[in-house]
Amino acid sequence: MLALAALLLAAAPAPQVLDDFEALQGWSAHPSEGVELRISQDRGFSGKAMRLDFDFHGGAGYAIARKALPAPLKLPARYELSFRIRADAPVNDLEFKLLDASGENVWWMNRRRFDYPREWTRLRTNKRQIEFAWGPKGGGDLDQLAQLELVVTAGTGGKGTVWIDDLTFREREPPPKDPPPPFAPWRSPVAGTDVLIIDLGAERELGGLSIDWDPVDFARAYTVELSSDNEIWEPAYRADGAPGGRALIPLPEAEARFVKLRMTKSARGRGYAIRDVAVKPPEWSLTPNDFFSNVAKEAPRGRYPRYLLREQTYWTVVGASGDTSEALIDAEGMVETGLGGPSLEPFLAAGGRLFTWADTGATPSLARGYLPIPSVVRDAGFLRLTITANAFGSAGRSTVYVTYRVHNRDSVPRQATLYVALRPFQVNPPWQFLNVRGGVARVKEVAVEDREVKVNGERVAFSFNKPAEAWASSYDQGNPVDAIAAGKHPGAKRATDPRGWASAVLAYPVKLPAGKWEDVVVAIPLHPQSSIGREDLAALEDEPSLRWGAELDRFTLKLPPSAPPLEAVIKSQLAYILINRDGPSLQPGSRAYDRSWIRDGLLISDALLRLGHAEEVKAFEEWYAPHQRPDGSVPCCVGPRGADPVPEHDSHGQLISLIANHYRFTGDRELALRMWPHVESAVAFIDKAREPSGLLPASISHEGYSAKPMHSYWDDFFALNGVEDAAWLAAELGKDAGRAQSLASALRRDILASLERVKTPYLPGCEELGDFDATSTAAALSPLDGLSFLPRRRVEATFERYYQESIRARLDGKPWVDFTPYEWRTVGSFLRLGWKSRALEAVDLLLRFRRPSAWNHWAEVVFRDPTTPKFIGDMPHTWVGAEFIRAALDLFAYDRPSTQSLVVGAGIPEAWAHGLELEGVRTRYGALSLKMDVDGATAHVRVGASPGGLRTPPGGIEVRSPIDRPVVSVTVNGAPAAASAPVVLRQLPAEVVFQH
Repeated sequence: MLALAALLLAAAPAPQVLDDFEALQGWSAHPSEGVELRISQDRGFSGKAMRLDFDFHGGAGYAIARKALPAPLKLPARYELSFRIRADAPVNDLEFKLLDASGENVWWMNRRRFDYPREWTRLRTNKRQIEFAWGPKGGGDLDQLAQLELVVTAGTGGKGTVWIDDLTFREREPPPKDPPPPFAPWRSPVAGTDVLIIDLGAERELGGLSIDWDPVDFARAYTVELSSDNEIWEPAYRADGAPGGRALIPLPEAEARFVKLRMTKSARGRGYAIRDVAVKPPEWSLTPNDFFSNVAKEAPRGRYPRYLLREQTYWTVVGASGDTSEALIDAEGMVETGLGGPSLEPFLAAGGRLFTWADTGATPSLARGYLPIPSVVRDAGFLRLTITANAFGSAGRSTVYVTYRVHNRDSVPRQATLYVALRPFQVNPPWQFLNVRGGVARVKEVAVEDREVKVNGERVAFSFNKPAEAWASSYDQGNPVDAIAAGKHPGAKRATDPRGWASAVLAYPVKLPAGKWEDVVVAIPLHPQSSIGREDLAALEDEPSLRWGAELDRFTLKLPPSAPPLEAVIKSQLAYILINRDGPSLQPGSRAYDRSWIRDGLLISDALLRLGHAEEVKAFEEWYAPHQRPDGSVPCCVGPRGADPVPEHDSHGQLISLIANHYRFTGDRELALRMWPHVESAVAFIDKAREPSGLLPASISHEGYSAKPMHSYWDDFFALNGVEDAAWLAAELGKDAGRAQSLASALRRDILASLERVKTPYLPGCEELGDFDATSTAAALSPLDGLSFLPRRRVEATFERYYQESIRARLDGKPWVDFTPYEWRTVGSFLRLGWKSRALEAVDLLLRFRRPSAWNHWAEVVFRDPTTPKFIGDMPHTWVGAEFIRAALDLFAYDRPSTQSLVVGAGIPEAWAHGLELEGVRTRYGALSLKMDVDGATAHVRVGASPGGLRTPPGGIEVRSPIDRPVVSVTVNGAPAAASAPVVLRQLPAEVVFQH
């Protein structure tokens, strides 16, 4: 055996030590702003090690330790990079980055929320784990390694120390061409401990094992050990309480020639028998999500979440307005208990059959069609299961109550059993990777105590109905859904799983008379201090509806039944905005985007102001502005760990516009005066930051330029909008507007000069590329009123091309792959260009891609194939939702800053004008009341003030007829007026009659 081991070692390529850290030559520290990183030497695993002391100082960011190799290292087809690591550090991301000679192309292995080991541990990174991250190359493999980076990126933040030793490169041999020798069925009569050693024929990379046990003589307890030489063995897996059948054993990143099964407990005390053992490839269990996806493929459909079958799932958020924690429910009825947490999943057994999500239809809905109280109906023949999730309580103490209603729709009594399983799976699917990786959750310990379920020592669920049975199990004890289907219920009330894959099940038998139903209610406390009480149950039906009604019904919009459900979708989106916000922090999502960006916040604030929610905007303004830096720059993003250090340049103008908009809508002079120093400072920074060309520096505020910063016009449009707002606000507050006015003139001049340098027929996205990106260019028309100075022909060419290639092409059924619903911005662009019919076509198209439509929301990305298993951002994504609200309201009324006028009716078609009523929508001139009726060729338009008042703008109110035919005559309050459209009103209220 020793000779064999020596032969194997001789055949393997010799590892190359890239750094033994006996010196720190070539290493340099590159922390982000506000982060401290010190590199020094310390005692290592052998000799000396590199010591990294980092401190995030309560904020976000990253700490980079970078090494430039003395000469580029040519990389073979297969390789491994490894180092030893130990740490005294909190959970944070650990990024291992590989860079080419340019330093602009980056490949990486990002270990998100890495649990840093306290003892020395060898951390291996194989080529298959390395992904292209960003850079102008756009993808492919790294050919020559020129620089290495070890990066601690803030997850929980804090401070700590990481030691690194023995950085090693090793070329990997191609895997053996021959498969492992076939396994011959094996039987042992030994009832106690027995051992089986399997020779794989050669050293192999393993992903796991599939063991088919004998139906009766299987091992209930066993271990798996691995060895390269049949002499030195390392434990790799341990099972206790195994149920037999097929055991799927994950062995991530394992290597061995020999596999040892040490069996210690026989199922019936008569020995052990194995029918087959199959060796799985490395990719089979690279991550827990990979592993469970492979497990789900072998199980009956419906016994694992849909996403583990590589099918997209859709979900919505459940929570209280302004709370910092929310639950999710998916379109199959699975409810996630909190950020990254396990989920509750219902199963129904009746008539000797188990009904899963795959055995029933699933129909989502919202209470009243728009309240954020989602339900999913699953039909199982004569039985119907309805799952409803309802948040109750104040922010910081809220609880989600999940009601499972089992309804007997038959004409005779029926019996059934409802099972509610808590399993280590999030609603958030695996391809959701930002902020928190979706898919498998961590449940190391689960305990069922009376009606309460605790996970990792914390209460996560409480059942108001006493379950007839309840049990807990580890992964080794089998899929709990298989146990439900087989009627074999383990009796343990507590389970521990070292991998974090434990489960629990609550069982509720129900006897239902014909036509009757029974409810089972399970509470999910979102905070340790959340209250759970029976008094809440009595209020579940009415109180949330009343409470949400008070928040959402500050405006009304009545359209004919044939019109799209704009009022319901607007109100749902408003509710989602309020739920996604964490206290004062306006956020576009609850998982991937559980932070606040000023650009999202500005446009979300515009939607809130127009719907009468100025108090939330004020809170956001007061919270975000103090994060402005001493030099006047505004951070693009602020989260629980503080401001992000990413260099983006749209943010400075956006903070100014946020402050100005709140004052426009509310007249809150005291707040505006308090905020004025932030405005002055941001204007000064914009002026100082401009390059010789007059544009702001290259940045990645536009995500399309994240690979390499560009001079994005997006930044300059928002800067100009902010500076113009600063000049206006200065005049309102009696401040000096001179600097802002002159800067606005200079920015307009320099933007036009730059556009002249880029010889494209359309408005480009950035100066360097001359790229076409109408969705970002739309910001030049709103919130910036760019039609007042941009070249009209190029503006029209931009949105003509967009219409033909995006809206018209999709309506005509031409092939497409995906799009982002930020395209809602272009509806307002069409309206401002006078292209009403195209705006309405875009509305019709974009409304089709609510998924599911009954939940009235969009993700950040929409794929033509709804099952596409790729990242889609948060659902609901409330920056997208805000863009929808702004576009929808623009159809009825929008402000035109350049003429200081209000445009009414620009997007209303004749079909909507039969009994149209709009009340309570705010503009910068007050609250609007609008009514329309059409009688043949006559259109009646009534414009007035809703409660709170509406003043006539300096440029008047431009009113357009809903009938798209030539105007013959017009009267205003009964008096003849010029036969034109629009009609400009100077007094209110007014009734305008258009005769066509």
